[in-house]
Amino acid sequence: MRISGITLPENKRLEIALTAVYGVGRSRAKMIIKKLALDEGMKTTKLTAEQENLIRREIEIFKTEGDLKRETQQNIKRLKDIKAYRGIRHIRHLPVRGQRTKTNSRTVRGNVRRTMGSGRRKTEKT
Repeated sequence: MRISGITLPENKRLEIALTAVYGVGRSRAKMIIKKLALDEGMKTTKLTAEQENLIRREIEIFKTEGDLKRETQQNIKRLKDIKAYRGIRHIRHLPVRGQRTKTNSRTVRGNVRRTMGSGRRKTEKT
């Protein structure tokens, strides 16, 4: 089954499989399933063509995949252009939401260690 250009995994429950689409999380997947009166535990292989079309129509109501990613990138670009604090944090590749940077923040900065001994290869002692 394909939705928004994404092939849903067949061996997973419908509730989990729908989260493969960018922009559909667990809560939105549950909401869609509940609205269409489907079983959450059903596998995607068990769906009929009619049920697949209903799910497709329901997901197309929301922004997903490319549209959502594009909108997110435009929002970040806008923040950078107006030199907002959050935009400057994005430019410098630092945490945007107030996290500490003395330790942690490896996710945003990458695994960069900026101390003397870090990253150095161990030399053989003979």
